[in-house]
Amino acid sequence: MSNENIAQRYIEVTARDLPLTCPMPGTSLWNAHPRVRIPLDQGGEARCPYCGTLYKFKGELPKAHH
Repeated sequence: MSNENIAQRYIEVTARDLPLTCPMPGTSLWNAHPRVRIPLDQGGEARCPYCGTLYKFKGELPKAHH
C-alpha cells in the first residue's frame, strides 16, 4: 500500500472504541506501527501521526470525568 493510500484511510468510531488507539484491535501485525493513543478533538475527529488514518466519532462524544 502506498503512503498516499494510507493517508486517505477513514474510520468511523463509536463510544465502544474508546479509548481510541491506532492501530485498532484486529489490525494485522505485519503492517502495524507502534500503538498510539488518539485523542479526539472537540469536532470528534483526529488523525494518526504515524499512518494518517482519519478517525471520526459517530454520535455524541462522551463527557469528560474531570
